[in-house]
Amino acid sequence: MSKRQFDSGANRDTDEGKLDYEGFLNPLVLKRFAEYMHKHRKLSDGTLRDSDNWQNGMPLDVYMKSLTRHFMDLWLIHRDEPEEAREGIEDVLCAILFNTQGYLLEILNKKKAREGPMVFTKAMLADLKFTIPKKLLKKPRKAGLSKNE
Repeated sequence: MSKRQFDSGANRDTDEGKLDYEGFLNPLVLKRFAEYMHKHRKLSDGTLRDSDNWQNGMPLDVYMKSLTRHFMDLWLIHRDEPEEAREGIEDVLCAILFNTQGYLLEILNKKKAREGPMVFTKAMLADLKFTIPKKLLKKPRKAGLSKNE
């Protein structure tokens, strides 16, 4: 594997094949999205929901209906009919980003649930040259359940 050498004498592996989050994401966009999300944390009853509340899961239909409404607003703005949109362009784009992330998270969580954690059988263990602690051999609990449930 080749490496990068710096004038200081320090060196690092190349970044070839590594995900470039700094290049793929933009801090101005993420800041504006965080502002949008914070603004929408307050519920109609006055309570403030946790910032990661949406990660607890929602039906895909909820995301799709909201995404479609916000897409329609974006389309109206794009077609020079901003007065017909319910929100301004920045909030609309943030809402689309939120619903897209939520939808994708649901898809990824479903995929993860289907694949499930690795469970070793006794036959598989017989071939291993090291000992696995008994707690790793127990059947995994279903996601979201505490030990007391």
